[in-house]
Amino acid sequence: TEGNLRLRLVNFEHKENHISHETQGLSENHLVVRRGKPFKLTLMFGGGTWNPRTASHLLMLGSPFIFCKLIFIEAPSKSGDLQRWSAAVHPGESRSQSVTVNICSPVLSSVGVYQLVVQIETMQNKQTYAVGTFILLCNPWHQDDPVYMPVKEQIEEYVKSDYGWVYFGSSANVQSRPWLFGQYESGVLEACLTLLQVSPQHQRDSNKDYILRTDPVYLSLVICAMINSKDDQGILLGKWDNDYSDGVKPTDWTGSADILQQWLSSKFKPVRYGQCWVFASVLCTVMRVLGIPSRVVTVFDAAHDTNANTTIEEYYTTTGEKLGWSRDSIWNFHVWVECWMRRSDLSPGFDGWQVVDPTPQELSRGVYRCGPCPVAAIRERCLLVPYDTPFLYASVDGDVHRVIVDNGHVVGETLDSKAVGRLICTKSVGSSCLSNLTHSYKGLKSKKALITKPKARQTSAEPTPMSEDEEMSLTIEGSPVFGKNISFCVKVTNRSSQMRTLRENFSTQLKEYNRNPQHSFWTAHKEISIQPYKDLTLYHTLHYSDYESTLAADSVVNAAVVLQDPRTNESILSAQEFSMSCVPIEMEVKRHQTAHVTFTNQLDKVLSGAVLSVEGSGLLQQKQETRLVYSQSVIQL
Repeated sequence: TEGNLRLRLVNFEHKENHISHETQGLSENHLVVRRGKPFKLTLMFGGGTWNPRTASHLLMLGSPFIFCKLIFIEAPSKSGDLQRWSAAVHPGESRSQSVTVNICSPVLSSVGVYQLVVQIETMQNKQTYAVGTFILLCNPWHQDDPVYMPVKEQIEEYVKSDYGWVYFGSSANVQSRPWLFGQYESGVLEACLTLLQVSPQHQRDSNKDYILRTDPVYLSLVICAMINSKDDQGILLGKWDNDYSDGVKPTDWTGSADILQQWLSSKFKPVRYGQCWVFASVLCTVMRVLGIPSRVVTVFDAAHDTNANTTIEEYYTTTGEKLGWSRDSIWNFHVWVECWMRRSDLSPGFDGWQVVDPTPQELSRGVYRCGPCPVAAIRERCLLVPYDTPFLYASVDGDVHRVIVDNGHVVGETLDSKAVGRLICTKSVGSSCLSNLTHSYKGLKSKKALITKPKARQTSAEPTPMSEDEEMSLTIEGSPVFGKNISFCVKVTNRSSQMRTLRENFSTQLKEYNRNPQHSFWTAHKEISIQPYKDLTLYHTLHYSDYESTLAADSVVNAAVVLQDPRTNESILSAQEFSMSCVPIEMEVKRHQTAHVTFTNQLDKVLSGAVLSVEGSGLLQQKQETRLVYSQSVIQL
């Protein structure tokens, strides 16, 4: 009867394996396991009886390049062999019509889809069966995996959690919005694995790509470039203007699953449209799915340094209007991802969190991607450490050189070493509170770290030294709310022994969060006199009627005030950027899992065309929407 032995069925033991490997919910159709940890398969036979003394069974696994033969032995299995695949039949798991096999991959196996082939050999014949596939992911629970994370609560937050908060606005007015990472939604795992298959690296040399997929640094490089569509069949197309009629406005996205599902179903056409928080949040989803601990991080007042000198140049007129002369810019916020991994490719001290930024800003080694760069390298200003450390250092700790020009002459300038990276934050572990990461990125600046001030563009005279007699600051009163008046406070100090008569020029400009401002939409000018050794406080009010036709609820404003001495033309400047807060939406959850979501119009004008949208991961199949009736002031769902 042994000669007629044939494989009748393979039980992949999905439930038991998924619980053991912390992969519940990732796939309904595939076995999903983590490298370096044994998983079980039960082989069921027909046509004869299983006798391990006379039958030899071979398993062959391919991806399809990785191809290993596994010999079954009647002995306890070894867990976590670092070098090779292993398989064992434990005592008591071998029966006449079935056998349970414990398979363990090397902890440095390649991430991807594996084909499972079972070959049965007896004295009489040999039969081969293609029995299906399984998916192998990184294992942050295994201490020999490069993505090992020792704290259980952090793994729960940075791998298993499918929701989070994205912070935006400005450092003076931090706002947050929820984001559904959606690892457990249908099709998301398949999209993440397909992303690897359609990457340029895989298309050029699939064998090399499979070999390198053992390394989370390599995976980060590949996936970061594939999130944007600049160089490849990537997921998202970026857009930073106000015309999104042929796609989805970036602020309308609330989760990654819709984006990944759309990309997969469209056969890899880029999804329209994304901006930094969308790019980062989708990247975070992909990395968590693959088992690499990741978190979304917001940098407020993030610099975009185009010439790699770690200094951001800004130019202003004497009326306070910011000029678009420099390609450098400061984004009021920028969002990227930190991924946790060991950096065996670097010297000691650079393990841990790595910055990976998929927003297509500048080329990195010929590709639109940024990182992985150790956070420790940014903090310690180790600018030679790969990848993209000088650019990322300038993003969080660069200096801002502000120049005031008048008819081609420099009439004032400052070097501000504190304006960039005022706040860097992420969601706290296990709560919805903000966690301040600024200290992780910013060390004490040495004098050597300060960059020599560059000369102003197209000037015909040497810079006039700043006066030490006057000091000025600009602050915004409270948190600006769209639909309400906005108050500014300008404080001027005269340290000289003479009364000073100065001209104050105040300017406000609309600004995209990542661009230089447009022309001024509101200005104020006045002559002021200030007594010797005295302070003078000036107040300005920007009325809703002054900005309702220019600004929107998510607008960013650049406000600047210039004090000019009419005798010498010497000027000093203070500038602030701020964002508008939206009118809040209230949500109350009742006992019987019923949620009441309410929006109340608190503006002094009638709203029309407003839509209230609600979605819930694992709760609602799609977004629930209710449109605001013209005469309503309250809308509920």
